[in-house]
Amino acid sequence: MKLNIAVLPGDGIGPEVTAQAIKVLKAIAMEFNHVFTFEKALVGACAMDKTGVPLPEETISICDKADAILFGAIGDPKYDNDPLATIRPEQGLLGLRKTFDLYTNIRPVIAYDDLLNKSSLKVKQIKGTNILIYRELASGIYFGDKHFSNDEASDVCKYKRSEIERITHLAFKAAQGRKHKLTLVDKANVLASSRLWRAIVTEIAKDYPDVTLDCMFVDNAAMELIINPRQFDVILTENMFGDILSEEASVIVGSIGLLASASIGDKHAMFEPIHGAYTKAKNKGIANPIASILSAAMLLDHFALYDEAALIREGVDKALNLHITTPDLNTKYDNISTTKVGDFIEDFINNPDETNLNFTNIHLGQSTII
Repeated sequence: MKLNIAVLPGDGIGPEVTAQAIKVLKAIAMEFNHVFTFEKALVGACAMDKTGVPLPEETISICDKADAILFGAIGDPKYDNDPLATIRPEQGLLGLRKTFDLYTNIRPVIAYDDLLNKSSLKVKQIKGTNILIYRELASGIYFGDKHFSNDEASDVCKYKRSEIERITHLAFKAAQGRKHKLTLVDKANVLASSRLWRAIVTEIAKDYPDVTLDCMFVDNAAMELIINPRQFDVILTENMFGDILSEEASVIVGSIGLLASASIGDKHAMFEPIHGAYTKAKNKGIANPIASILSAAMLLDHFALYDEAALIREGVDKALNLHITTPDLNTKYDNISTTKVGDFIEDFINNPDETNLNFTNIHLGQSTII
């Protein structure tokens, strides 16, 4: 298969983690005789520094012509610290979502057995957790009319029936392929927009009689996600609630550096880790690239390259099992960098039958094989 992939590394640790995802995709292309081409473009603070805008027209053009978009991270403190700034790096990401109508954000939350003790939660609470969050991405409060003055500010949360319907059908279809359970998270006891969500989702549920629908207020869902995350299978929710809940879910898996995502529209698709730019870690070699690498696996899933995606996930599992991870997860070794994690998974793809001992020795620099 030939794929043209637009690469938007972005800001902070974005370029570092994205480089490892590209490295892994190139290894997959070599092993499975695919042709993947990569074209880089600017977005976010780095784009503002060079062009004055967070989403240049050239970037839009490159993404429009691509088969998929691989995204890194966005944001910079020098822009965050000015509350009166009218142009911000994050507008580049929002612009991509709106321009290409990437209305469905899919975020897997998986508690890896090798990392259960890294979570802040008790092992018995989180073991076996496997959640798929469907977050509406192209509307809601982030895109609503905004007003700001020294004395008053407002953000409008607005949803249309069509915007709710299209993601709801996708979420129900996903639930049919899993445990046949879908939880709608809203705030229907207070918000009119949530009442519309609940009415439409309940209506559509009749088309999927094999899926059980539960409805849960977002404050309760935030609590239950910590108390008993295993009760959830597919979570469907609006834009802001999905943003917050998926960040909260990083506590379950032990690090936000493990959570990948796919943003899907009818014609375009973008794949990215859910973490931010984390500028304090920039160029220090400590950023966890696994979320970006798993996002690359989701990219392959999108094009039905399931064996290829599975091999990447096997490499990630092997890395976690052998503690070939960055400092956010690693207490056994102190010399595992962002690049070494990518190198390890790349080598696993090229040599999946090597022994655990050889993998460990080679990547810790303890021996050399000639």
